[in-house]
Amino acid sequence: MSSEASVGGHSNAPLATTRADGWWIEPLLYFCGLSAFLVYATWRAVFAGNWWFVGAPEGFGGYLSPFFSPPVFIKAGTLGGAPLHHAWFGEWPAWLSGIIPSFVVASPGVLILPFPGLFRFTCYYYRKAYYRSFVGSPPGCAVSPLAAGKKTYKGETALLVFQNLHRYAMYAAVIFIGILAYDAVQGFFRGGKFGVGVGSIVLLINVCLLGGFTFGCNSVRHLVGGNRDCFSCGGKPTAQYQLWKKVTFLNERHMQFAWISLFWVGFTDFYVWMVSAGHIHDLSTWSN
Repeated sequence: MSSEASVGGHSNAPLATTRADGWWIEPLLYFCGLSAFLVYATWRAVFAGNWWFVGAPEGFGGYLSPFFSPPVFIKAGTLGGAPLHHAWFGEWPAWLSGIIPSFVVASPGVLILPFPGLFRFTCYYYRKAYYRSFVGSPPGCAVSPLAAGKKTYKGETALLVFQNLHRYAMYAAVIFIGILAYDAVQGFFRGGKFGVGVGSIVLLINVCLLGGFTFGCNSVRHLVGGNRDCFSCGGKPTAQYQLWKKVTFLNERHMQFAWISLFWVGFTDFYVWMVSAGHIHDLSTWSN
């Protein structure tokens, strides 16, 4: 008989379980998917920082990678970067170069990605994903955590103050959806001329998926209906109730939107990069 401590007749050893199914597949997929995205996004924004815009050097319109939007500052001479007139606040300032380490590329992505990153990191669904996959706390239902028998499991109490930032990061995420929607509209113009390209469709799908993920957030659902005990106490269901139902529809599919939008935002950046660098040709009505 095992000498491991037991609780309720079950072994308390790390990863101990009586489950006979492939419970480890889900956390493994979580680990691979999140790791791949983190490595790619960090490399693109921090160490690469080139080839993130496709468009005419003059006028408005073009494809702007979501990893680098909004272009608050633009460093002149960036390969594949947007022209300076696209910058919100002008050229990359010297004081920023003095703050950011020399190995970090001066690109808008360095300033932008922490905001949507914080929103996803503190998301209720993603907490489950990385708690299970990266720290095994626990790795699955009815599976002992990796730290079993070594210390008392504290749930989220150790990170509660940090994780509560989610409700504030949600406001920033909503603002970013508006910015990316503007970028999607710009994707249907090239030098001020209307048209349609594969990149236009990619950018449009991207903002739709990110919007589905953002507006299906638990914090958004609470914001639009969490302070009401009754939606129809005055008679007919209110407009607020109709809005809450739509948010609930997205919330019920939050996991699907979380993964599809994560993949698609990475693909969108990759597509803009490939077109900007000249590795692939974007089929469009502007093509010669």
